Amino acid sequence: MSRREWTRAAPGYVLEDYDPMTDSKLDWFIHDRFGLFIHWGLYALGARHEWLMNRERITTADYERYATYFEPDLFDPADWARQAKRAGMTYVVLTTKHHEGFCLWDSKLTDYTVMNTSYGRDIVREYVDAIRAAGLKVGFYHSLLDWHHPDFLIDGLHPRRDDPDAEAQNEGRDLARYREYLHGQVRELLSGYGTIDYIFYDFSYENDDHHDVWGGKGRDAWGSEELMAITRELQPGILVNDRLAIPGDFVTPEQYQPSAPMEVDGVRVPWEACQTLNGSWGYYRDNHNDKPVDLLVRMLIDGVSKNGNLLLNVGPTGRGNFDPRAEHALEGIGEWMHLHARSIYGAGASDFTPPVDVRYTQRGNRLYAHLFAWPFEHLHLPGLAGRVEYAQLLNDASELAMQVIDPSIRALNTGLGGQPAGTLTLTLPIRRPEVAVPVVELFLSE
Repeated sequence: MSRREWTRAAPGYVLEDYDPMTDSKLDWFIHDRFGLFIHWGLYALGARHEWLMNRERITTADYERYATYFEPDLFDPADWARQAKRAGMTYVVLTTKHHEGFCLWDSKLTDYTVMNTSYGRDIVREYVDAIRAAGLKVGFYHSLLDWHHPDFLIDGLHPRRDDPDAEAQNEGRDLARYREYLHGQVRELLSGYGTIDYIFYDFSYENDDHHDVWGGKGRDAWGSEELMAITRELQPGILVNDRLAIPGDFVTPEQYQPSAPMEVDGVRVPWEACQTLNGSWGYYRDNHNDKPVDLLVRMLIDGVSKNGNLLLNVGPTGRGNFDPRAEHALEGIGEWMHLHARSIYGAGASDFTPPVDVRYTQRGNRLYAHLFAWPFEHLHLPGLAGRVEYAQLLNDASELAMQVIDPSIRALNTGLGGQPAGTLTLTLPIRRPEVAVPVVELFLSE
């Protein structure tokens, strides 16, 4: 996609030289870098993946039984906010409705909502109030798919896709009516809860080079241009992702780490990796493939070193609380962020090239070397000789000795040598700091 296509395709972008990296409404997003994703719905009761309706070909009638037993008595959005803040996250994104079609707010367009469960209260309202009160940015996730709605056309991702009469079931269904419903629900969400900072639409899967789905749906099915216009009209400052099959404010790699800053037609664009704790977005009781804290921290660092954000997901239980494994992960990340946040907030990619097993982030004249492996005594930093005034470990602000070794000196016996010209060498303690990822803070010369 060209830069001109990027600007023309997204309503509100009217300048052909628009640069998404300098759009002021993105300032907080690019600065803050770290958010909490929350996938929560009826699938939490099934506790075996948020796509269980799809995976197990469950009928609408059979799936609706979960609404009968949805009783989240431990739901405490203020506690969600506290855990997010403790982890160093500055924005939170909640699934208002996932592909199952169940709505966590008091929608007037359907009866399939939390209001018609024993809980009977508007979860989105309580979430928004708690997140905003905590000083965090408020985000919504909203599914473009709806496997429950009677006008949503059965396709290759629908739970009824393997029925012998699947295509015949589409007779009488009207995608235009569903599109009106989709837009109407977005209007409810973006006009009824005050300022919303962020919305994550999910997702487009029209049959193309990336999708092989019969009956797949994309921009025309969703009415994406109109939906984007509605979104901008109701929330002028909101950030919108890229999954309407038209350009948004940022791109969204999912469940992988980009190998470099992300680009569209050679132009760097803001991006955010959405990642899970264990491979599942919804609560999955028997999935124990949990990422360790140090890996999660490295994923955050790696993304920031390439100008990206991390949106890390937690799937609350059917009772509404975070399970102990999720709490442990958030607490561990928070311990690291407490000491190292200034290498993340306001930081991004550096023009300096790090050595192997190091990731650089940079904020102004401060360069941060994140050590994914702890070397024995010496850290050699190519290209930084004469560029650094002072070096310290960030966790305790303890000074690190610096030297520039004459490249003509050969390494021999106990003497250092053999480093390329321009290399700065730091002397590290033998014992690694007891943090998930040690960080060296380098003060660059002006």
